[in-house]
Amino acid sequence: MKNIVTRSISGVIYVILISFSILCDQYTYASLFAIVTGLCLWEFYSLLEKNGDIQINKPIATLGGVYLFVTGFLWFAGLAPVKYLSLWFIIMLYLNISELYKKEEHIIRNIAYTFLGQIYIALPFMLLSRLGFSTNEMMQPSYNQIFLMSFFLLIWTSDTGAYLTGSYFGKHKLFERISPKKTWEGTIGGALLAVIVSIVISQLFPGQLTFWKWIGFSLITIIFGTWGDLFESMIKRSLKVKDSGNMIPGHGGILDRFDSSILAAPAVVIYYLFVS
Repeated sequence: MKNIVTRSISGVIYVILISFSILCDQYTYASLFAIVTGLCLWEFYSLLEKNGDIQINKPIATLGGVYLFVTGFLWFAGLAPVKYLSLWFIIMLYLNISELYKKEEHIIRNIAYTFLGQIYIALPFMLLSRLGFSTNEMMQPSYNQIFLMSFFLLIWTSDTGAYLTGSYFGKHKLFERISPKKTWEGTIGGALLAVIVSIVISQLFPGQLTFWKWIGFSLITIIFGTWGDLFESMIKRSLKVKDSGNMIPGHGGILDRFDSSILAAPAVVIYYLFVS
């Protein structure tokens, strides 16, 4: 009972923080998600180092990922040219070259896992910022909270619906080898609830996307969000850990809270760019 209360309180605070950062303005969003990007990267690299034979330059690699997010955001917002985004490669080159001066046996793994964190975490968070901007009448990017907020609302709705439906009706395992608790019933229940929410959104904001495009937006979010959850579970299972960390009471690490969003973000952004 105590764990349920703790989990509920943490979940509410999490939802409030994310919602406030998005709805307030573009700078509160960027500030919070720059921190989230850094924390997720730090947790991810820390998990990998638990194997004992991996040594990643976590401060510089984490800084590189945060830099990628921030400069990507500034580019999408029209506040900085894309040339500053290219400086991220300088940071990555430094991390590669620095391996020349280490006397270690697993240099290739160090490099590969460093880049994996950038591609798996930093790049999706950077691309997610694209959902926050649309072109105004002056052909300039302007902050638009609707798609960002809708993305997270659909993620949360799907997760909550899947948990409740799976708890009461779940019998058939979705992917038992990776996540024994997930069921087809829960996944379908969460998807249906998220689609219903997307229908409501389409009625509230008809000028943003058409009815069917909102349905597609929700389905892309649900499908890739589920894969994102399974992907992180696969990583944790391969590393023999239960949670990515203990930063959020009752939920584990911060990476555990954003696993669905991380894989869904690039897919949703690609969909948005093609249909908007």
